[in-house]
Amino acid sequence: MSRRTSAQATRPGKRPLRWRAELGRQLGRRRTVWAFGLLLALPLILVGAFSLGDGGSGGGRFVDLAQSGSANFAVFCIFAASDFLLVILAALFAGDAIPAEASWSSLRYLLVAPVSRARLLTSKLTVALASTALAAALLPAWALLVGGVAYGWAPFTSPAGVGLDWGDFLPRLVLATAAVAITLVQVVGIALLIGTLSDAPLGAVGGAVLVTIVSSILDTIDALGDLRHALPMHYSRAWAGALAPDIAWTNIQLSALWSLIYGVITIAVAYWWFRRKDILS
Repeated sequence: MSRRTSAQATRPGKRPLRWRAELGRQLGRRRTVWAFGLLLALPLILVGAFSLGDGGSGGGRFVDLAQSGSANFAVFCIFAASDFLLVILAALFAGDAIPAEASWSSLRYLLVAPVSRARLLTSKLTVALASTALAAALLPAWALLVGGVAYGWAPFTSPAGVGLDWGDFLPRLVLATAAVAITLVQVVGIALLIGTLSDAPLGAVGGAVLVTIVSSILDTIDALGDLRHALPMHYSRAWAGALAPDIAWTNIQLSALWSLIYGVITIAVAYWWFRRKDILS
């Protein structure tokens, strides 16, 4: 019996650090709970902010129509969160993964388990991507419900005055949400790379956010010309093309292409570096 147990323990199929267990462990962490709590609180905060206002125009592309119904409110929530809040959450999920283990002095013990470095990084990356995709999908879904209760269930009307009924709007919203999620892949890759270079969780998360901020600043410099198209997050608003009368497929495709290019390159470098890194904690 003991010989069979020993054979099962060493069988390749019996791998430690299963992805399902890693996902449950990460989603149960306090920082993850707070992150999703903040995400769910955003639509409620926006409803409260609108109720305190005088009903005048906010001067934004979608803010003027945010109170016209559930559909417009959900779109405004994406507009408000896609360039900052969701970027921070993506950087948090990916950038904190490896440095957190190092700060707990558990990283080297995981590798002795034995868990290969590639498998460990893959599990962290998978959880980060899943958490980011969940956040990107949860925000518009929750905003639709909150907006419907607060402002009714009117269909979508664009700032240009073009309306979409629910049958047309919901697939467009799914496309916009997918575009946002794919755009965040580059943030995950950058944060994961910085996380393998540093043992400081805040440094990894802050470094990824700083890269996006610097990129946004450079994107405003007209002298760079077409070079700006290759900057990270240049196409961060391409998701709005999914809600145009004629879907702007070109910008959506370019957004996905550049995000995947940055994601693949940074993730590949992260694997290369992490497999050669001296693990001291």
